[in-house]
Amino acid sequence: MTNKEILKRLYKNYTNKYLKKIILAAFFSITLAASTSAVAYLLDPAINELFINKSETLLYIIPVFIVIAFIVKGGSLYLAKVIMINVSEEVKKDIQIDMFASLIKADTQLIDNKHSGKFVGNLMNDVNMIVNLISTAILNLFKDSLTLIGLLSVMFYQNWKLSLIAIIMIPLASFAAKVLGKRMGKVVNEQMQRAGVLTSYLIEIFKNHKLIKIFQKESYEKKRASNLIDTLKESSRKINIVFVRASPIMESLTGIMIAFIIFVSAKLIMGNELKVGNFFSFLAAMMLAYQPVRSLATLNLSIQQGLAGAKKVLPIIDNINEIKDEIGSKDLTIKNGQITFNNVEFGYLIDERKILNNINLKIPGEKMTALVGHSGAGKSTILNLIPRFYNINSGEIKIDDQSIYNATLYSLRKNISLVSQDTTLFDDTIKNNIAYANLDASQEEIEEASKYSFANEFIEKLPNKYETKIGENGVRLSGGEKQRLSIARAILKKSPIILLDEATSSLDADTEDKIQKAINFLTQGRTTVVIAHRLSTILNSDKIYVIDKGNVVGEGKHDDLLITSEIYKNFYEKQIKKS
Repeated sequence: MTNKEILKRLYKNYTNKYLKKIILAAFFSITLAASTSAVAYLLDPAINELFINKSETLLYIIPVFIVIAFIVKGGSLYLAKVIMINVSEEVKKDIQIDMFASLIKADTQLIDNKHSGKFVGNLMNDVNMIVNLISTAILNLFKDSLTLIGLLSVMFYQNWKLSLIAIIMIPLASFAAKVLGKRMGKVVNEQMQRAGVLTSYLIEIFKNHKLIKIFQKESYEKKRASNLIDTLKESSRKINIVFVRASPIMESLTGIMIAFIIFVSAKLIMGNELKVGNFFSFLAAMMLAYQPVRSLATLNLSIQQGLAGAKKVLPIIDNINEIKDEIGSKDLTIKNGQITFNNVEFGYLIDERKILNNINLKIPGEKMTALVGHSGAGKSTILNLIPRFYNINSGEIKIDDQSIYNATLYSLRKNISLVSQDTTLFDDTIKNNIAYANLDASQEEIEEASKYSFANEFIEKLPNKYETKIGENGVRLSGGEKQRLSIARAILKKSPIILLDEATSSLDADTEDKIQKAINFLTQGRTTVVIAHRLSTILNSDKIYVIDKGNVVGEGKHDDLLITSEIYKNFYEKQIKKS
């Protein structure tokens, strides 16, 4: 996407709806320009009438007009900035909402393939750069351009010869800005990339602070952080140095211009071609023009930063999901919830490794089916394919003889609940975490789900009970407590299909027993697919599939597999007989 295309896109999608407000800001920019020009213009009659002609009539009038001009100037600047601040915040909200909506709907593989910190950096830092381009750049372009035009008008009115000399400064300043802009674009992109890396690192630090402490790596992480901050500092230093390079250039140009103009003006005054009042009015206009010229010359910084941010954010907003409703998709109708895999093959796009090879499964409806195998065998991948977190490469997956690829995603996922060992909870109340499955659920329904999941045992002991805040991802709860809340949430959803991924792992015997009872209630009369390293939890499954290296290498009930599957037999001997 070219810079021109980016600017068109930003206007069409985000600034166009606030065009009336921007026009109003432009109007106040006009009054700002007019009042600034008036200040310069009034110096001519002030000097000629008050100091030379000593007019008592204008003694009070001219100072009042100057005061009014400054009041209008200050008020116009304030109103223009307030309007553009409001516009920028609205645009910021719109872009962030669009980006957030895109990320929420994004395919799981997109999220898996990029560190969350990078998305946070995109959502906050890069969007701020875009907004700065829209607000600051637009306002400065209006304000400074119009002010410069007004002051140039005053300058030409006072003396066209001096004005021609003065305007030589403008193309010189523009040339300097163009040269600096090329360098600015490079260092801005570098700085934004390094800021994203630092954001990602900080998220990891907060997530793994216990690991850092137990391995006593505080000094090590401090050094790593110091190196990242140093690289970011170096990028920021480069940006600021490139930015301030404009100052000596502009100061030098201004000094040369003023010196030359004073020289020429003196010649003109000596030759009676220029009055003293005209000269001071001209000089004031030229000095006042210095600020807008300088601002316009350095405007490239905001533009380059904004464009760099847009190049990162807009592709995320424009992301096209591969996992979506197909044309003609219909709502999934559940009869008994039988799930079948026919010759299913799958591999992750990022590394193109084949994870599943010609998988054929027949998962009976309203019964429990277990998947057993070594870590990395492909069990969790099979579970993730059922709600279409990923699309298969080939083959077919059906529920009650309906292809899940011909069903709407909403109806498919509405009928599925997932409980995993990595319980996901929000930094919210216990009530809201359970009710996430059904936001319309009554307090009675929430408490009933908690009762059947045995979560009410610890909830009732808490000072605020269901209104207790649990911290980020349930940090204030034990593993078993978090798991029981997850099961309560699944119970509340009342889905006919239940997916359990290591739901009882890493729990003590007493907690595991309670959770197993909760799972038994949850899965009663429902199609259940369970992954468990502990065979004790799945011995009574209606069907067990043995998965190894992406292949189905055994199927049957427990007793059958002890005879027919060497892998299953080894699992059993290692776990059951030795326990």
